[in-house]
Amino acid sequence: MHRRYRLTRREDFERLRREGRGFPHRAMRMSIAPNPLEHNRYGFVVSKKVGNAVVRNRTKRVIREATRALHPQLRTGSDIVVIARVAIVGQPYGDVLRILSELFRKAGLLES
Repeated sequence: MHRRYRLTRREDFERLRREGRGFPHRAMRMSIAPNPLEHNRYGFVVSKKVGNAVVRNRTKRVIREATRALHPQLRTGSDIVVIARVAIVGQPYGDVLRILSELFRKAGLLES
C-alpha cells in the first residue's frame, strides 16, 4: 500500500479511537472517521495479545493485502483503523477478505 494511504501519526490513531465510529466483529474491529483528503488512509493495529512478532507481522500483512484489494471499491475521504483480535490468527486470506468487506459494507463505505 502506498505511503500516502497510511496512517502513521499517533494523533490520528487517538482521534479515531475518540471520535471514530466503531464496527466490531469477532475477528477484528474497525474504526472510521472522515478526513479532509480525497483518498482514504488506513492504519493497522495488532497487539501483543495476538501472538509473537512473527504471528503479528503475518496477521498485519494479510489484513493489509485484503484492504489493498478492496481499496478501489471503497468510497473516499475516510481514515480507517483495523484492529486485529486473537480470533484472526490462522484465518486464510479469503476469510479475512470476506470479514473486511462485511465490515466495510456495515460502515457504508463499500460501493456496490
